Amino acid sequence: MKTIGAAKFKEQCLALLDSLDEDGLVITRRGKPVARLLPFDYQHSELIGSLRHKVKIEGNVLSTDIDSNADAES
Repeated sequence: MKTIGAAKFKEQCLALLDSLDEDGLVITRRGKPVARLLPFDYQHSELIGSLRHKVKIEGNVLSTDIDSNADAES
């Protein structure tokens, strides 16, 4: 991951945003990391249906497996 000083980031902010890669950018102040800039991920729609045909559901997933008709022992 690339690093850049805060002052240099401030000077080149817009250009850095345009060239931001998937690894992102670490912003430092006096050599210590203070922030990480990552690109916004628009790929959330790929998650919908991604487990189709990979997960098998068995039984009643809405059941608690508690027998509500069970008689209490006296």
